[in-house]
Amino acid sequence: MVLLERTPLVVPEAAAAAAAASSPLRRPSPRVLREVPPPPLDPILPYLRSINKAMDELRTGPKFEAAALDRLKICVMECIDKYGDDYQYSTDPRLLKIWILYADAIGDFDKAYKQLEEKRMFLEHALLYDAYALFLFSKGKVLEAGKVYEVGISRKAEPLDHLKKMHTIFLKHLEKIVEEADADAQPKPSKIQKKEPILLDPWSESTMNNLLENINVDLKKFAGYHKSNKVYHGKVPLTSPQNVLRNKVIELGGRKYQIKGSPGTGAFAKVYKASVDGNTEDLVALKIQKPPFPWEFYMYRQLDTRVSDIERPSFGYTHEVHVYADVSVLVCDYLPYGTLLDVINSHLVLERHMDEVLCIYYTIEMLRMLETLHSVGIIHGDFKPDNMLVCYPSGEITNETFKGETRSERNQGLCLVDWGRGIDLNLFPSGAEFYGDCRTSGFSCVEMQEQRAWTFQADTYGLCVIAHMMLHGTQMSIQKTPRPDGSYMYQPTSPFKRYWNVELWKNLFSTLLNATSNGSDAAVLRSLRMSFQEYLCSNRQLVGKLNQQLAKQKTSLCLS
Repeated sequence: MVLLERTPLVVPEAAAAAAAASSPLRRPSPRVLREVPPPPLDPILPYLRSINKAMDELRTGPKFEAAALDRLKICVMECIDKYGDDYQYSTDPRLLKIWILYADAIGDFDKAYKQLEEKRMFLEHALLYDAYALFLFSKGKVLEAGKVYEVGISRKAEPLDHLKKMHTIFLKHLEKIVEEADADAQPKPSKIQKKEPILLDPWSESTMNNLLENINVDLKKFAGYHKSNKVYHGKVPLTSPQNVLRNKVIELGGRKYQIKGSPGTGAFAKVYKASVDGNTEDLVALKIQKPPFPWEFYMYRQLDTRVSDIERPSFGYTHEVHVYADVSVLVCDYLPYGTLLDVINSHLVLERHMDEVLCIYYTIEMLRMLETLHSVGIIHGDFKPDNMLVCYPSGEITNETFKGETRSERNQGLCLVDWGRGIDLNLFPSGAEFYGDCRTSGFSCVEMQEQRAWTFQADTYGLCVIAHMMLHGTQMSIQKTPRPDGSYMYQPTSPFKRYWNVELWKNLFSTLLNATSNGSDAAVLRSLRMSFQEYLCSNRQLVGKLNQQLAKQKTSLCLS
């Protein structure tokens, strides 16, 4: 049985105690199953007694171990077969412990967990996630184990404090393993040098809490940062529905913002268009988030200091943030032309795909964005078309626009916003890699899908998905082809149209879908960008067609 095969060496000391508690087959403890006094007409009571008897026999020594173990398996499996989904026991922790024994008996905790998920049973119990995570850890599936803890914490499984404590112990032990593995790879490290952990989940609750604590002093120094320990005291609650807030006035920091509409609502926040101090020409975007979350404001201020003035308009601006005890409000620039997703959808409505020259133009913009960000140690972390605001140059685009390696003027075509999942690599140890899923359908990179470490792939995979959506009008599916050296080649399943510049697109997808996490990818992104720019410069008619397409698009979207 799986739990009997575990070695204490792979489980941290505190976690080992938890493993023993959640796995009576390894260290029998009849008292655990007798904690809840049985109610009248309790059909599982005979099974509990039989289980306890078998466990007592296991403690008498190896002479009776095999027979007792067989009886224990039969008893557990029969109990689950009869009462595993009985509504009477759907919240009874005794049955959950029998389910854990059952998972051990069949040697397939994945199957048992999936069954409980489908039945919606015990999802509020911390013991389920703790036991499952320890099982996965014992099998060497450390990234999956970490995800299980995070799922339990996100569901606020009780006791939540205990689950968070076990998750912290798990992460510390994981860091220790990484340290030891790194030390083994370098047999003669300096005695005074301590290796930093390099595998982290940048979006876990514990990581974000630590980061916010570390940047707290810096936040207070930034212009536009306003914090109050009180709840928002305005006449209209900021978390009111959109129809309630429309045309209402919100007062923040001595300014009055009148809500005009809602350009979008994300998974974690609501965004509203608002006029400032009664001036209908002065429009801003208000991002309201509950609970308060100043991290995005911090990321915007990092962009202010690290990105050059000529590239800075590509990443949006925030003027200030108001952080209250219950909610935060980010005041940002408002751009009126919609998102790149709106552009893609406007073509699909007419049952057409975007012209290739438009796809190339926006791909150049995205490559330049990521080249700029990654070169200064920033990962966006949520790179998708609905986070790309469309911009239009003040004049016509010319061949000169694409000839240099750098911009000659501020003529951005896209503006990347929504920095709530941004990653500042300067806050992590040198050489850090990450695990964890972005949890945006269709935008989890190959490394996330296969539970491997990642860094910049979180963004570059998103770029590939967006390019695919522009070209094909659908999200991207990947095929995995074995290579002679045992590795794999990843590429889109959808074929390229023969009238496209096939080699250009093939090179983009094959390069970015098969990138490694070793160091910065800025040089690779620059090389790809220059290949697209050189293609546009090779034919003056292409640049002329691009101007026509952009003018037509701007008119169409403004009228819709």
